[in-house]
Amino acid sequence: MLPSQYGVDYEALLSAARAESETNVALILREQLLSKWRDLYVATVAHVTNIVCFQFRTFEYIFDLYSELEATGEVPYNQTVQDRVVAVLGTSARTEEMRDAGRLRGWVGPTEEFVGAERDKGHFMAHCIGGGLDVNVFSQERRLNRGWSPQGKIYRQVETYCYEQPGTFCFSRPVYADSSSVPRWLEFGLLKTDQSLWVEVFNN
Repeated sequence: MLPSQYGVDYEALLSAARAESETNVALILREQLLSKWRDLYVATVAHVTNIVCFQFRTFEYIFDLYSELEATGEVPYNQTVQDRVVAVLGTSARTEEMRDAGRLRGWVGPTEEFVGAERDKGHFMAHCIGGGLDVNVFSQERRLNRGWSPQGKIYRQVETYCYEQPGTFCFSRPVYADSSSVPRWLEFGLLKTDQSLWVEVFNN
C-alpha cells in the first residue's frame, strides 16, 4: 500500500476515460497518466526536477534528468540526487532479440558489489515484452524480480499477462522515498482485454 501522498485513483481515471470514449480507453488513459504522474512526482520530491520524455520501442519513459541541471550550472552539484525514471507506459510487444547479457553486466558493474547481495538489476519493463536496457534497468529486490516471494509471484503474473497478450497497455511507476534512483515501491499495472485495470503495488 502506497502512502496517500503518492496515490493515484486509477479507477476514477478509468471511469473518466470510458465516459470520454469506449473505443480509445488506452489512448486517453495514456494522456491522463503522463500528466498525473509528472505533476504528482514534482509535488512530492524535495529537489528541483528536469522532466523529459522519450520513446523506446513501444514504451514511453518519463525521466528526471537532474544531472543536466548540474551540468549547466542551474543547480549546485548534489551527489545524493540521482537521475531516475518517473514512469514507463506503453504496449507490450514480444521481442525476438536476444537480451544483451554483457551490456547488462556492464551496468554499474558486478551486481552484488553495486546493488547488494539481496538485489538484482531489474527491468521496469521486461525484455520479453519489449523493454530495453539503460534507463529501463534499476535496483530491484531479488525475490520480487525472480518471483520467489508471494509479491514476486504476483509480479510475474502481471508480466506474464503482458507477454501472453501482446498489445496490452501497461505501465510501471517507481515511487521513491529519497532522492536516489532506487524505488521504495513499484506500481505495475495493465488494462485487461475486458477494459478493466489491474494495478498492483510492490515493496522494493
